[in-house]
Amino acid sequence: MSRAAGNQTPSGATEDYSYGSWYLDEPQGGQELQPEGEMPSCHPSVLPGLLHTCLAVLSIVVLLLLALLLRRRQPWLHCGHGRSRLPSPVNFLTADGPWTVPTAIFMVLFSSLCLLLLAEAPLPFLALASPSSRDGETEAPRGSWKMLALLYYPALYYSLAACATVRHEASHLLGSTLSWAHFGVQVWQRAECPQGPKIYKYYSLLASMPLLLGLGFLSLWYPVQLVRSFSHRIGAGSERLQGSFPEEYLKTLLCLKKLRSSSHTFKRGFLPQAWICFRHYVYTPQRGFRLPLMLVLSATLTGTAIYQVALLLLVGVVPTIQKVRAGITTDVSYLLAGFGIVLSEDKQEVVELVKYHLWALEVCYISALVLSCSLTFLVLIRSLVTHRANLRALYRGAALDLGPLPQSPHPSRQAVFCWMNFSAYQTAFTCLGLLVQQIIFFLGTTALAFLVLMPVLHGRNLLLLQSLVSLWPFWLTLALAVTLQNMAAHWVFLKTHHGWPELTNRCMLYAATFLLFPINVLVGATVVTWRMVLSALYNAVHLGQMDLSLLPPRAATLDPGYHTYCNFLKIEVSQSHPAMIAFCALLLRTQKPQPCTAPQDGFRLGAGEEGMQLLQTKDSMAKGTGPRACQAKARWGLAYTLLHNPALQAFRKRSLLGAQANGTQP
Repeated sequence: MSRAAGNQTPSGATEDYSYGSWYLDEPQGGQELQPEGEMPSCHPSVLPGLLHTCLAVLSIVVLLLLALLLRRRQPWLHCGHGRSRLPSPVNFLTADGPWTVPTAIFMVLFSSLCLLLLAEAPLPFLALASPSSRDGETEAPRGSWKMLALLYYPALYYSLAACATVRHEASHLLGSTLSWAHFGVQVWQRAECPQGPKIYKYYSLLASMPLLLGLGFLSLWYPVQLVRSFSHRIGAGSERLQGSFPEEYLKTLLCLKKLRSSSHTFKRGFLPQAWICFRHYVYTPQRGFRLPLMLVLSATLTGTAIYQVALLLLVGVVPTIQKVRAGITTDVSYLLAGFGIVLSEDKQEVVELVKYHLWALEVCYISALVLSCSLTFLVLIRSLVTHRANLRALYRGAALDLGPLPQSPHPSRQAVFCWMNFSAYQTAFTCLGLLVQQIIFFLGTTALAFLVLMPVLHGRNLLLLQSLVSLWPFWLTLALAVTLQNMAAHWVFLKTHHGWPELTNRCMLYAATFLLFPINVLVGATVVTWRMVLSALYNAVHLGQMDLSLLPPRAATLDPGYHTYCNFLKIEVSQSHPAMIAFCALLLRTQKPQPCTAPQDGFRLGAGEEGMQLLQTKDSMAKGTGPRACQAKARWGLAYTLLHNPALQAFRKRSLLGAQANGTQP
């Protein structure tokens, strides 16, 4: 009767009840339900494509104005028979010049490329022409558009970087306008849409922090330079400052003997020794030396790459683990029982155990990430010390074991190619090296935590320790074999005679070697395992270090990173030698020969005379202090200093290419 009564209910009521029970979560009015934890797409007031189009047009206009300004300032240069000359974005081989603008530009460029990886529209202004590309209808050509975007962003920031190389009031004004436009657009976009649906809601904002930092610095630097240029006209003062670093290097080099003699007066103590060790392993600025701009850019890009990769690894994994840990219910006990894993009879205890293990996994991941970033940063600091040591040695003409030297002093095609790719290779090696370190260290910390630490703390699941204990005869035999062989080698097979060790008891030595051969095979298997672990850890830590070859010395030239570094050093030394730049600056600023006399009160030596005075001896009253002798000393000092300069060897006569310091031919 109850079934009949139930069947006699109106059909409309039954349908309403069934639909109401099964479709309670159905959105009303045709609205689409957003998945839990997913951020909705942001719709800014102004389309990003329109903003990028305006920035691209403004950059082109600024570049054309800079070209016209450069043509007006330097009309004597043969730039294609009257065609406008494009300014250089960065003077990479300039000895003196601001480091801050190129580093900020490259930091902005690399951060833009990192944001490009997850961008829906590779080229933002394409969304204006084809809005359907957002919805995935044209997914196939998106990869080709991303490859084209790799050329678009350097072209976009070309004008912003070129405004600093022209060094004119108008260029500073254009740079201020362009930097404010870029910075304003970025701040506007981040303020309207601080959250995004990709990976993590704040990933786009956090990843754009180096971009905002670089653009903010440029928006302040250009106005400051504009005010300075209007306050005092850059004329003779700028020419005087152009050779400051090379002249400082030359003075330090020529006064090196005096500095060494005075350094012996310091007392040897704990703090001086600690400071010396610190300077050997951590880069500290030294008087008279300045790293080339390319190395400074590489260090800046390495730091930016560490931040970007670490941020991606952090926000891509940790929030997911936290969501999984927060969503664990008692149903996980049935899931584990399906795989034959029974942690406890109490379901609530199983939930707590699973949450605890997920928390331990999160701790292992974060610890591995911190360790990877710390080691990569320390390797970067240590590499700067190696770069300085190699450059100083090559500046003074020393021969380093950096691969085969070029047969000709002229720059080779391969060396120029390696020099162009050095900073890009260093950035790519750092990113990949940090990723490999994270994987290796995460696996190691997870194995250590779940197989050793947690079983020891809780006193259960001691599988690894029990397996090691069950093999105690094997480990005891190996330990006794190694210990006895070392003791016998020290007390039985060696005998000290007249202060020199000699081999003795050869019959016992031969017998012990023969009898212990099988055991030594097992010892060798253990040692080779340890060798593989050490090699993997060492290569993983130094994967991003280009000044060190990961291959043996005989195969060092097969390492592409080390080969690129060697050719990079050759180009830097041959094209921007500080001694050559200093002497050329002194010769260019010497207008007329002056008498070689000691300076008097109220008389200031010229720039060229100051450079000549550095080459004179302390005894000014010695023999040969006349004008001719002074001129001969200056010429001899110039020839002696520039004898092994690669930048000038190419312009010598063929008979002087192999000349030695004493004038003899090889």
